[in-house]
Amino acid sequence: MVGREKELKIRFAPGSCELVEGRGVHRRTGCPCGAGGGAAAACWGRAVAARLWRLRLPAEDVDIPSRRALITGATGLLGRAVFKEFNENNWNAVGCGYRRAQPRFEQINLLDSVAVHDIIHDFQPHVIVHCAAERRPDVVENQPEAASQLNVAASGNLAKEAAGVGAFLIYISTDYVFDGTSPPYKETDIPNPLNLYGKTKLEGEKVVLENNEGAAVLRIPILYGEVERLEESAVTVMFDKVQFSNKSANMDHWQQRFPTNVKDVASVCRQLAEKRMLDPSIRGTFHWSGNEQMTKYEMACAIADAFNLPSSHLRPITDCPVVGALRPRNAQLDCSKLEMLGIGQRTPFRAGIKESLWPFLIDKRWRQTVFH
Repeated sequence: MVGREKELKIRFAPGSCELVEGRGVHRRTGCPCGAGGGAAAACWGRAVAARLWRLRLPAEDVDIPSRRALITGATGLLGRAVFKEFNENNWNAVGCGYRRAQPRFEQINLLDSVAVHDIIHDFQPHVIVHCAAERRPDVVENQPEAASQLNVAASGNLAKEAAGVGAFLIYISTDYVFDGTSPPYKETDIPNPLNLYGKTKLEGEKVVLENNEGAAVLRIPILYGEVERLEESAVTVMFDKVQFSNKSANMDHWQQRFPTNVKDVASVCRQLAEKRMLDPSIRGTFHWSGNEQMTKYEMACAIADAFNLPSSHLRPITDCPVVGALRPRNAQLDCSKLEMLGIGQRTPFRAGIKESLWPFLIDKRWRQTVFH
C-alpha cells in the first residue's frame, strides 16, 4: 500500500523526547497495530524514539531518514559493514542478529517465521539485505540439516515476507556455486557446486527467486575487512602465521581466490538498492568481486609486505587440498553486468588488508615503520 505520510524528526531535550512531523513524502505504509499512512510511520518513529531515548542523548534534533533498510546477519563481518554503509548514507537502517545481537541490534531467530513476519511488517523496509548464513564449508558438511535450515528454508521465508511488503531483497550468495573449471563465470553460466555449502547457497538462490520474483542475488567471493577477531575471515586468520616468523607455515598455493573487502560489497549493496528504487527492472542475479587474483600463499606474502614483515618462513603448497570440503580451483566472477550499470567499488588489497589488520599487529615496533 502506498500513501502520503509525514517525514519524521525526533527532538531530544534533557528529560524528554518528542516526535515532530515535517514535510510530506511518499512512503510505504501500514502497521500490524492497525495504523496506516502517517500513523504507521509515527508508530515506528515512536519505537525508534524510545530506543534512542534510552541512550540519554543531549538536546538536539535527530532526523529519521525516509528510506528504510533491514540487514540480517548484522553482527557478522559482512553484515556490520552493510549496516554501517546504509546507516551512514541517509538510510534508516535496522540490523538484526541472534546470539550477539543485543544491545545494538534486534535479536531475531530467522528460523522463527512469526518473529521474521513481525519485524518486517513493523518496520516496513524498502530494502532487505540478507547477509545471515552458515558460510563455513567444513561446518556445513558436518551440520548439513542446520545449515540447510538457515541457508535455504529461512531465506525462502524471508523472500516471501519481503514480497508481502514490497521490499527489495538482496540475497548474498557465493562463488562456490561454480566448480571452478571454466572461469570467469557470468551470471548466466550454469552452476555446479562441488561442496554442500555451495549447494545450500544455490538452493537458497532458487527459493528466493521463486518466492520473490523482484529479488536480487549477489554472488561474492572470499571476504576480509575490519574483523573483531582474526578467525572471522579466511584471509585475516592467516595473520598470526605471518607474524610468527620463527616457525615455518604451509600456505595453500593451489586455489585461486579474489579477496574482496566487505566495505566494497556493502557499497555495491547500497548502490544496487538505490538503483532499484529508481528502476524496478533491477532484479535477478549479479556478481561482485575484487579483481586481484591470489592464492592464500600470495595473500600471506602481500600481508607480510604491507606490514614490512618477513615472509621467508611461508611455504607454498601447490597440491590440491585433500582435507575438508572440496573447493573450486578458480571460481572467478565476471562482474561486467554490475559495472555496466555504473555500480561498483574496489579497494586495493594491500591498502584494505593493512587497514583491517593493524590493530592485531603484535610487534609494536613495526607500527612505527608502517604508519610513521
